[in-house]
Amino acid sequence: MPDTFTWTYDAESGVWKNHALSGELLTVAARKWKFMPFTKKIKDFGKGMGQSITLVHYKPLSDPTSSRLEEETRIPVDPLTMGSTSITIYEHGRAVEYTSLAQQLSKFDPEQAAQKALIDQMNQAMDVEAAGCFTGTSAKVCFIPTSLTGGTWDTDGTPSTAATSNITKHHMGVIRDYMMKDLHVPPYQGDHFAGLFSTKALRGLKEDRVIEAWHMYLRKGDLIWNGEIGQVESIRVVEVNNVSALSSSVGTGSVLGEAVIFGDDAVGRIEIEAPHLRAQPNYKADFGRRGAVAWYGTIGFGVIWPTATDREAKIVRVCSS
Repeated sequence: MPDTFTWTYDAESGVWKNHALSGELLTVAARKWKFMPFTKKIKDFGKGMGQSITLVHYKPLSDPTSSRLEEETRIPVDPLTMGSTSITIYEHGRAVEYTSLAQQLSKFDPEQAAQKALIDQMNQAMDVEAAGCFTGTSAKVCFIPTSLTGGTWDTDGTPSTAATSNITKHHMGVIRDYMMKDLHVPPYQGDHFAGLFSTKALRGLKEDRVIEAWHMYLRKGDLIWNGEIGQVESIRVVEVNNVSALSSSVGTGSVLGEAVIFGDDAVGRIEIEAPHLRAQPNYKADFGRRGAVAWYGTIGFGVIWPTATDREAKIVRVCSS
């Protein structure tokens, strides 16, 4: 592996081209979690419990046409059935190494720079991992905008139609009503569903001028979510500018930006060690001449209800084939 630090001269004789070095180390814009905070930690999983957990639930009973009984009629017996899904945990991590010489000679400490860069990388990697559950085929219910007011529903996790419109206020009403009366999805918080929208998807709503500012509906003591810009049709809207998590160019002519709208118990999270930084001052020994910093975590994500069944499905994907 090549050295991580070298001195490079810009002249063999005479003056150097660079007379001064800025006292400020410039960094790229840090990325923050948008999907991770909306995953629900499964508390029944921990160290020494294997690599996966099985989540078991009883399926809802069907509603009878009439529950009335005749005097000589026995009470009808309905079958009680169970369903299950599983979440698997994995190790995650990356590292950066540096030399003691770089620490001694450089104006800026490479260990501190590595920590900042690794935190940014960790946030990105974990958010994309969580986003994959919200947008993957285990989230069965898909809405595909095919006009300015309507769209097509798919309930097998795979959108089969190309979107021909970006999302509008009419679509938000259609989705909200479907979640409320057809799927009976419990709200994420209070009376609101949660919605994570790509910047492109939000543009369609902004042009309709229907987004209600968050200070108009949050009550005293309520917390604003990271990236939240307002609410539409009882859906609190969060902007996601991470195209690795939500695409801004799907559908015919890249007309649609992706989004996910969900209620409570959408995506579960199991973890033994939450993602964190680790320092190794004597990396590869060599008498302390090399050090390394890494981020590491043992964590897994999964859709809690991977069905399109009424009272089970919790996520609606706005997407396209």
